[in-house]
Amino acid sequence: MIDELLAKSAQARQNLLDPAHSSALRLFAGFYEGEPRLLADLYAETLLLTAYCADPAEAQSLLEAAQRFYLEHLPWLTCVVQKQRLAKDPPLRYGQVTFGSSPAASILENGIHYALDLTLNQDASFYLDTRILRAWLKQNSSAAAVLNTFAYSGSLGVAALAGGAARVVQVDRSARFLDLARRTAMLNHLDLGRMKMRAADVFTELGQYKKAGQLFDLALLDPPFFSVTQNGKVDLVSESTRLINKIRPLVKDGGRLIAINNALFLSGADYMQGLATLCQDGYLAIEEMIAVPPDITGFSETIVARPPAEPAPFNHPTKIAVLRVRRK
Repeated sequence: MIDELLAKSAQARQNLLDPAHSSALRLFAGFYEGEPRLLADLYAETLLLTAYCADPAEAQSLLEAAQRFYLEHLPWLTCVVQKQRLAKDPPLRYGQVTFGSSPAASILENGIHYALDLTLNQDASFYLDTRILRAWLKQNSSAAAVLNTFAYSGSLGVAALAGGAARVVQVDRSARFLDLARRTAMLNHLDLGRMKMRAADVFTELGQYKKAGQLFDLALLDPPFFSVTQNGKVDLVSESTRLINKIRPLVKDGGRLIAINNALFLSGADYMQGLATLCQDGYLAIEEMIAVPPDITGFSETIVARPPAEPAPFNHPTKIAVLRVRRK
């Protein structure tokens, strides 16, 4: 059964495969395509398999079946990394090489090389669902001052830098994550002097920028689903608009704020209603929505399940809205 599902999803993505094997792609979006316990992602010549099983033996069996399928159908793979997302043991969560030697250290997307560390943590150090947003940033950041909050490994900020941003500030609590942004900039021979990285609490940094009167042409808000620190809380289901109000004062008149909400149980209609409420005073306007690519959502011929909350008018629970800011 799993082989049939993987084969069907592989066929749907056939024309998305990069002949040079240098890009990144979701090969199997398990929740939508028939096996919710499995994700299969391609990073250059490395296959990353992630199992969502409470039982380690069950996870191992599923991962091994998927690995056998892909090694047969993609014989050019040089490495396989397996992750058990629900495992208690950190090495199993962060990933273990089960075929080949070293995982891919970078991928190429839209002309930009991005540094990777596929076993950095339980995620992959690079989010595939924001691929279209990175392309948008490359096209819309010329000469801009850009603030990237909850930056993780900084791919969004580097996309803006590659698009000619005059200044990019990347803020994340983890210096290890931000080091990947530095490595990415170096891979692309970008000017590190135009990119400042702050390993600090986002809420503290926002307060300092506000006191200093700093303003940005473009601000990115891509927080985790839920997080609490002594300086603030992230709750994307019930308080997403509060976060937007925290960052809005830092955006110049006529500037843009990109708000990303990936809460599975927050419907697109409810999220849009929250944004519409924010826009009632006339100082924010919804300019556009940015889609998630089809290898993440699944295709019409492969989708067998819908998200727990309907994401429409967005096409995925990762809901990306570009807001235009007007100041008093």
